[in-house]
Amino acid sequence: MKIAVMGAGAVGCYYGGMLARAGNEVVLIGRPQHVEAMQRDGLYLDAQTFREHVRVHASTDAAAVRGAKLVLCCVKSTDTAIAANEMGPHLDPEAIVLSLQNGVDNAERLQTQLGREVGAAVVYVATEMAGPGHVKHHGRGELVIGPSKESAQLVALFGEADVRVEVSDNVTGALWRKLVLNCAYNALSAITQLPYGRLVAGDGIERVMRDAVQECLDVAWAEGVTVPGDCWESVQRIAQTMPTQFSSTAQDLARGKRSEIDHLNGYVLHRGEELGVATPVNRVLYSIVKLLEARRAEATT
Repeated sequence: MKIAVMGAGAVGCYYGGMLARAGNEVVLIGRPQHVEAMQRDGLYLDAQTFREHVRVHASTDAAAVRGAKLVLCCVKSTDTAIAANEMGPHLDPEAIVLSLQNGVDNAERLQTQLGREVGAAVVYVATEMAGPGHVKHHGRGELVIGPSKESAQLVALFGEADVRVEVSDNVTGALWRKLVLNCAYNALSAITQLPYGRLVAGDGIERVMRDAVQECLDVAWAEGVTVPGDCWESVQRIAQTMPTQFSSTAQDLARGKRSEIDHLNGYVLHRGEELGVATPVNRVLYSIVKLLEARRAEATT
């Protein structure tokens, strides 16, 4: 199967690399520095259980999605609209399009803009780009998708690539569950520039995280969303299973890039305002990250 990955960052390179390693034809669409490295040497997949160069195609042009039967949209939430505009004219009419992005509304945004069905996938993986064309895997890797006529095919395809996929009747709740985890960790890791294991040991941090989680759940409840499972237990398990991981927001700030905070704590804050739900902890976390973003932007101009 030809598979295109729109957004060859840490998430896109990990899943694209695993699918390519399983024998699929994969094209990764991303920034020039990564594309040039992958065109020259392949993708260096630095996983927990193996390290190897994987043969992939790479391009900076969204037209490279042409002919792909599966398209994974892995761009930052801030770039969703741009990605839709760029790849839309080149999509195969029969292609399966999946959003592997943070936040809860990207699949809906893509679907509206593309005028076609887009599936949502909840991503649980700890990765980072350790250098041009070099993705480092810190832990986990499973996906959650909704039921569809293609879900069995996707479970099999990813399964052959050693990626476990769960099909859930409540993918909206699963997206909110992931949002809760992101709101607990991302901003705090970004503000402190600490990995999860060290972060949770901080004085008073557990209480801050508990309050942020509860605010998210209050907003979800007001939205009519049922968030499955014990979210606090999942928050605790993240630090245990990914102790060395820095949040994607922390990585973005460290590199002077715009983060997805508007689609994480900022999303909870703004939906809370619309629904009449107070979210003071998420407001503070969001506001501090925005200040840090602005300071880094000024430093680079």
